[in-house]
Amino acid sequence: MTHILAIDQGTTSTRAILFDETLTVIASAQEEFDQHYPRSGWVEHDPSDLWSTTAATCRAAIEKAGGTTDDIAAIGITNQRETTLVWDRTTGKPVFNAIVWQDRRTSEVCKTLKAEGFEEVVTDRTGLLLDPYFSGTKLAWILDNVDGVRARAEAGELAFGTVDTWLVWNLTGGKVHVTDATNAARTMLYDIRKGRWSQTICDKLGIPMSLLPEVKDCAADFGETRPDLFGRAIPICGIAGDQQAATVGQACFKPGMMKSTYGTGCFALLNTGDTPVTSTNRLLTTIAYQLDGKPTYALEGSIFIAGAVVQWLRDGLKIIREAKETQPLAEKADAMQEVVLVPAFTGLGAPYWNAECRGAIFGLTRNSGPEEFARAALESVGYQTRDLLDAMKADWSGTSETALRVDGGMSASDWTMQFLSDIIDAPVERPKVLETTAMGAAWLAGYKAGVLPDMEAFAAQWEVDGRFEPDMAAEVRDRKYGGWKRAIEATIGFAG
Repeated sequence: MTHILAIDQGTTSTRAILFDETLTVIASAQEEFDQHYPRSGWVEHDPSDLWSTTAATCRAAIEKAGGTTDDIAAIGITNQRETTLVWDRTTGKPVFNAIVWQDRRTSEVCKTLKAEGFEEVVTDRTGLLLDPYFSGTKLAWILDNVDGVRARAEAGELAFGTVDTWLVWNLTGGKVHVTDATNAARTMLYDIRKGRWSQTICDKLGIPMSLLPEVKDCAADFGETRPDLFGRAIPICGIAGDQQAATVGQACFKPGMMKSTYGTGCFALLNTGDTPVTSTNRLLTTIAYQLDGKPTYALEGSIFIAGAVVQWLRDGLKIIREAKETQPLAEKADAMQEVVLVPAFTGLGAPYWNAECRGAIFGLTRNSGPEEFARAALESVGYQTRDLLDAMKADWSGTSETALRVDGGMSASDWTMQFLSDIIDAPVERPKVLETTAMGAAWLAGYKAGVLPDMEAFAAQWEVDGRFEPDMAAEVRDRKYGGWKRAIEATIGFAG
């Protein structure tokens, strides 16, 4: 058995990818699922959609590869992080919809806790900031707002998990309640230095510790699937949150190496080695991966809206029918117009962390049209990435000469990657295999199962497909980025 089945459960779709022993893609399947927006700033998923699309895509990928699981040595899982679920331990039935990482309903709770001075405690233990983004206040909201849930939780009847935990629970038929260190590190409940759940934070938020899953390494024994799911029981041997899985897939194993993933949001991680670096620029300190009980730490900057801005052009403004139309439009934009789009549709992430901001656009003229909107949308991703990298350089000096490794759907756009290189004034490297998130999960599982090479040999396989060098005049770069910073200030000012 030499194949690995990787589950990539994302914010808008679920994919299953079957890799062979050379980490070549053998087969894949993908399904989108509905997004639910019950109120402004609220985002939910139906938990059954997360599970049903996972089971369906796994079966579809297996079918495409010949319909047998005889060659599959293990399963690896990577997932949208921070999304919060609570379910009944006996029936497996969720008590509420999954509250998605983008959801901002706990903004006021976070403000109150900050005013009480609790953010210092949160940052010291978890490396995170007090923000609705993370799972902790989402879980507290479910306990406080869904009838009967708190009493059931205190009686030990319920289980909490991020999406990885929910999937493992269902894959194993309710036998295993686990997570890995990278997902635990995003809950705002996990002490990343001591490697355990924080009693102090749980007590403050009113969260019974009995709700929480067991935390394991990224490459570990997470149980095995129900035999009836795929024809036989398959071991689950790897789990990592999507951005950490992409860091592994990009082979960013040495301190100073950076990657940025462009999916629904944009997430940049900088490997800082075995020491957690405390940010003075409102970045997050997190766990990049954990192997053999030893965590490797990272600085992370999170942007809420990247690829989602292209979805907005398609679904909101309806000026494109497919994402690939954005680049040709941007290329035709009037060079004399300086249209700036701040895509703060669900607030601003790092390094601003303003949950009250909403999207804004500046510099419109009567001649502004789809071309200028498309260019401004793509440029917003570059500007936000520079915000993150500037903050990382200020926090940790080891980043100065490092190329940025990129992946995710938007990285396929040469125009966008060239602008990114221009605006950050640094090389950008795109790998031959863009499925880095799934590949990271596959390597973790395959490494644990003994069918894939060790870290050093895996890193040696990484190959560059496209390298983009900065080619923008310094004066132009400074003018354009200065316009972005003014637009950010105005957007924050408007939010009050």
